[in-house]
Amino acid sequence: MTYTCQNCGVEAEDSSTLCKPVQEELTGKFCGISAAQICSDKLDAMKFSCDSCGRVSPDAEHLCNPTQIT
Repeated sequence: MTYTCQNCGVEAEDSSTLCKPVQEELTGKFCGISAAQICSDKLDAMKFSCDSCGRVSPDAEHLCNPTQIT
């Protein structure tokens, strides 16, 4: 069974490794999730920010107006 973190979207087999696990996969975009809600050990993986709302994501497709973080 796979768990998904409600805060940062990371998936894991062991729910104890996630800060806020759920059993169903998250389908929403990262827009609307503040950087404060991203697990601290995952912040380095965030490569894009949204020009509209300032949120961050590891992939451009999770943001409505992505810009690569340099």
